[in-house]
Amino acid sequence: MKSFSQAILYGLLAIFMVIIVLSLIFSMILKFTSLQETSIQLLVTILSFFTLFMGGFISGGKGKQKGWLIGGITGGFYTVIVFLFQYLGHDTVFNGEQIIYHVCYILTAMMGGVLGVNLSGGKPRES
Repeated sequence: MKSFSQAILYGLLAIFMVIIVLSLIFSMILKFTSLQETSIQLLVTILSFFTLFMGGFISGGKGKQKGWLIGGITGGFYTVIVFLFQYLGHDTVFNGEQIIYHVCYILTAMMGGVLGVNLSGGKPRES
């Protein structure tokens, strides 16, 4: 159980570190250029999915077993943290579009977890 929680923590830390860096980069681009938020919305969405995939991949690689579960939990924790930030900080709940995005984020993190376990070698099966 300890390795699961450490793996999830590594995945979440990776997700939030990448998101913080990307947020800083995009805010600087929007501040100092004439680009509008709508013109980079697709790129931001693609990078968000990639970041969740990588977080699940890292979690699965560290956990070495049950990648779908560990990736799903990583994505689920990410969703809960974002929901709490939005609810407690902005006093709003997820709308329908955000719910769909976050379900897809969880599924993407699950896929990353499965791939992370398989590429890390996973736990050897006993004969």
